Amino acid sequence: MTREIKFGTDGWRAIIGEGFVFANVRRVAVAAARYVIAEGSAKQGLIIGYDTRFLSPESAERAAEAVAEAGVPVILADRPTPTPAVSFAVVARKAAGALMITASHNPYAWNGIKFKAAYGGSADPSIVHRIEGHLDESEIGPRSRTADIETADLISPYLARIKARVNFECIRASGLRFVIDPMYGAARGVIVRLFDEAGVPCREIHGERNPLFPGLNPEPIEPHVEELRRAVAEGKYHAGLATDGDADRLGAIDRSGDFVDSHKIFSILLRHLVEDSGKCGEVARTFSTTTMIDKIARKHGLPLHVTPIGFKYICELMRTRNILMGGEESGGIGIQGHMPERDGILNSLLLAEVMAEKGRTLGELVAELNEEYGPHFYGRVDLEIPQAAIHRILQLVKNHRITSVAGHAVTEFQDLDGFKMLFGDPLWLLVRASGTENMLRLYAEAPSAEEVKKMLDEMAAIARKE
Repeated sequence: MTREIKFGTDGWRAIIGEGFVFANVRRVAVAAARYVIAEGSAKQGLIIGYDTRFLSPESAERAAEAVAEAGVPVILADRPTPTPAVSFAVVARKAAGALMITASHNPYAWNGIKFKAAYGGSADPSIVHRIEGHLDESEIGPRSRTADIETADLISPYLARIKARVNFECIRASGLRFVIDPMYGAARGVIVRLFDEAGVPCREIHGERNPLFPGLNPEPIEPHVEELRRAVAEGKYHAGLATDGDADRLGAIDRSGDFVDSHKIFSILLRHLVEDSGKCGEVARTFSTTTMIDKIARKHGLPLHVTPIGFKYICELMRTRNILMGGEESGGIGIQGHMPERDGILNSLLLAEVMAEKGRTLGELVAELNEEYGPHFYGRVDLEIPQAAIHRILQLVKNHRITSVAGHAVTEFQDLDGFKMLFGDPLWLLVRASGTENMLRLYAEAPSAEEVKKMLDEMAAIARKE
């Protein structure tokens, strides 16, 4: 079964057994091989990594075989490996790129493939376009020899890199204790390994491999962090740190039980880099990310870039400009001097480092932000509704047919990616179709959780009516 392959904001994803089948895995692998051959970088080889999902190891093997048959050498991960470790391997080994078998934060029924370019980050749109141009060239043809496939540990070199970026001694000396939740994903055993080596008390939950992700989607947002919240409370830990299915995104739980979303984490880390570490540079955020970032950047005179949704746009800026930090709504954050790539493991550890250095809980760090920049609450709703209804609701907003939501009058419309209605600082609501799923996504920010809920509920009701 070879259904249409369409790349979204970060690679291709499909339902296992429907679109995600070995024949399509081969098509993508061959297309990637054809791309690096056309670019003249085939001898540098391709890295192939995979996560803990159903058929991920087998798909990685099939992809490796197809790439090698095309004459491109392969380095294949020897176990489920976080995406940031695969991206680091591309840079460290000077490879032509990487294929990562993962559906990231999607539910268990999905799998997919991300392509990481030679710079160790998300492929920019021009690279994706060129790979897609080779998708119909699935037949390799006869060759004199098949290239080598080498199996390698990609995690240990990556951890050595992380150790050089994080002050583990400060975290250890602080006496902080953490619960780590890899959400059954590729980061299982990784953060706890680093903490154990450094003598930092921690506990890991959801550390076994279970491709069904029982009871949750591997996305570090509510409600999927409920067991992490309970573990933090029951063990009286200082915080809980969660990474998504392939470990490039994060979320956190304060000791009070409050969820700390990626917007607040982005803000905490940016403020720390600028105010405590004396760093400077430019800042990048995606269209659906908190406007608190704008205020922090404005206070410190940091140029700000707002991009369409998808870390590939942040990555492009990190490669071409002096970007200190770039982030997206879904928990992906990239930091200067590491890679032009989001890294949920590094950022989880840096969050622990901020807590240790400042002697603050996550709740206290968030309270400091709210006191200085005003309260910013955020919410997102994903609606699985027919494509026709998605099109109708998008047209309503696009044509300015909706002039108020939850009693707030629209003061401005923006259409960088989807359609955003602004109601005055910091109120906004964004309506956008998913790039990979049959889903309408609603995003909102307001000064209170109640206002966020009202806006999302009213907009969801309008969408369902359509």
